[in-house]
Amino acid sequence: MPPGVQLIKWPHKIRPTEEAVRDEMAGYGYKAYDLQTIPPWFERSRHSHDYDEIRAAVAGVTTFHFDDGPVTMEAGDILLIPAGVPHEVRSHNDGSFSAFKGSISGDRSVTEHGDGKGSKENLDLAAQS
Repeated sequence: MPPGVQLIKWPHKIRPTEEAVRDEMAGYGYKAYDLQTIPPWFERSRHSHDYDEIRAAVAGVTTFHFDDGPVTMEAGDILLIPAGVPHEVRSHNDGSFSAFKGSISGDRSVTEHGDGKGSKENLDLAAQS
């Protein structure tokens, strides 16, 4: 796992619901700016964030690809990614994946290192089609 990246497994013996996952994320001091569902076989090109990012999974399984290797998260997991750490996201399965995305401030900012494939903007445009 890359330096500073942390994967925290769901510690509770209850199903991770949107409310429970949002509460867990808030316990780390983060505010959600998006609840995003990505489709099966999703690919997000290389990018980074200008702030420490949190992902808090509600449903499904997906994999974050870092220079130092992949990290797979599933429903209930929390993934903390330090500011400036480049990563890609790829779902290697036929299920959708839903997760809150957030930052300490609740603001969103992305630096693209690739073609922007799978970005929120791309997903929003595809949903409008």
